[in-house]
Amino acid sequence: MKKLAYLVSILLIFTSCKNESKLPTENVQQHKAKQAFSIIIHGGAGTILKENMSAEKEAAYKATLEEAIKVGYNILKHGGSSLDAVQKTINVMEDSPLFNAGKGAVFTNAGTNEHDASIMDGKTLNAGASAGTTTVKNPINLARAIMDNSPHVMLSGNGANTFAKEQGLQMVTPDYFYTEKRHKSLEKIKESEKLELDHDDKTAFFYDEDIKNSKFGTVGCAALDKNGNLAAGTSTGGMTNKRWGRIGDSPIIGAGTYANNNTCAISCTGWGEYFIRAMVAHDISALMEYKHLSLQEAAKEVIQNKLSNLGGTGGIIAVDKNGNMVAEFNTAGMYRATMNDKGELLIDIYKN
Repeated sequence: MKKLAYLVSILLIFTSCKNESKLPTENVQQHKAKQAFSIIIHGGAGTILKENMSAEKEAAYKATLEEAIKVGYNILKHGGSSLDAVQKTINVMEDSPLFNAGKGAVFTNAGTNEHDASIMDGKTLNAGASAGTTTVKNPINLARAIMDNSPHVMLSGNGANTFAKEQGLQMVTPDYFYTEKRHKSLEKIKESEKLELDHDDKTAFFYDEDIKNSKFGTVGCAALDKNGNLAAGTSTGGMTNKRWGRIGDSPIIGAGTYANNNTCAISCTGWGEYFIRAMVAHDISALMEYKHLSLQEAAKEVIQNKLSNLGGTGGIIAVDKNGNMVAEFNTAGMYRATMNDKGELLIDIYKN
C-alpha cells in the first residue's frame, strides 16, 4: 500500500509539473495575440460611381490612400502608439487637395474655409476636438494638442486658432486652403439657389439635392497598436455652402469619433446632422459593450438600419480590440484602405 501511495504521489507531482509547464506557453501565446495591430482609414463616402471616375483620378485617390495608411502602419509596426499613427496618417490626407479636410476643404456660403477635427484615446477616454478654425494647417494636430495640453475637450473659432498659435502649431493664411475645384462647387450651388423662388425652397434644395447626391470627403483613421490601445480621429472641411457657423459630427465625440479599449475605435463620414442625432460612433460601441454584438454586427445595425431609417447617409470605418476591421456605409462608395500586422494592404472605393 505504501508503494502504491508513493507511486500515486509521484504521478500527481509529475502531472502538476506538466500542467504548470503549460502556463508560460499559454501566456506567451496570449501575449503574442495581443501584439497584433491594425489600421483602417477613410477619405469620405457618397455618390462615388466608377462610371464617373477617370482612371487617372482613381489612381490619384488610391495612391494617396496608400501613402497615408503606410505612414500609420510603419508607426504601429515599430511599436508606436495608435494615437500617433492616427494623427500622422490623417496629416497626409489633410495635406492633399483630393479630400475635404485641410488643404482640400470645401467653402462656406461666405466663401471661407472652416475646419473641424477630433481625436480620442481608447485607453483613457481622453479626447480633443476643434471646430470652425480657419488658419490651422492641420486641424487634427490641434485636436491632439487640445487633448494633451488643455483641460478642455473642444475649442472653437478664434479661441481655437489662438490656442493653436500658443501651442506652436503650423499656421497658414486662409488662401492656403483655396482650390479651384472646391470653389467651383460653391459657385455651382449658389447659381442653383438663384433659381429658387424663396428661402424655404433654397433650403430644401441645399439639403435634398446637394447633400444626398454628393460626396463627403471627410477623412478619418482608426487604429489598434501593439500595446492593445485603440485610437480614432476625424478631420473635415464640413459641408459646401454651410452657413451660420455650422458644425457637423466630426468634432463631436460619440457622433463622428469614438474610441474605447473595451470595444472599438470609430471614425465617421457623412451627413453630419444625422450622425449627431444618432450618436453613431458611440452607439456602435455601446451595442458591442451592452448587447455583446460583434463590430460588424453593430456597425451594420447602426448604419443600415438606424441611420438609414432617419434619412442619413454616409459610413464608418472601425477596428475592434482584437484588430478586426470594418467599413460600413449606405452610399454608393467610400474611399477606404486597411492594413494588418502582416502588412496586407487593401484599398477600395466602390461598394462591392
